[in-house]
Amino acid sequence: MTQSVLQSIAAADLPERGQPLAGGIFVTRYWLNGQECALILLDDEFEGIWGEYGVKIPGADSYSDGEANARAMAEAGYEIAIKALELGAHIPSCLEGQLLMAAKAEGLVTLREDRYHWLSTQFSADTAYYMDFEDGWLHYYDKDNERLVRPVRSIPIQ
Repeated sequence: MTQSVLQSIAAADLPERGQPLAGGIFVTRYWLNGQECALILLDDEFEGIWGEYGVKIPGADSYSDGEANARAMAEAGYEIAIKALELGAHIPSCLEGQLLMAAKAEGLVTLREDRYHWLSTQFSADTAYYMDFEDGWLHYYDKDNERLVRPVRSIPIQ
């Protein structure tokens, strides 16, 4: 079941970066599809495969919109996306992953450095992006490998 989360937040109600918000930690403000949003990192963590090697998922190749990517993955039946959406969250896109790394470098959030994390951005029918949060390395690899997922929320700022 999808958790109930904030649908939007007033700019005046945003806490300082690195402080609790909407069941996670407020990472930063950013623009997504013409709307300013608050990026929130959840504490939840799980692992799984991104998808099936050789299968291109239509709509899962946005470099910035992790929620759209995760919805496309979930519609195709991929478990890690379904789990993230059930939390009222999504798998970060490449852009969102880079924003998480910037917040980590500033000491605002803690991210595991001992494992690679899936991002929701598909590179090809065979591969999808992942990130190493030890040094911010972004690359792509076979979708049928297990990696960690650290879900995020993106809430519009009013």
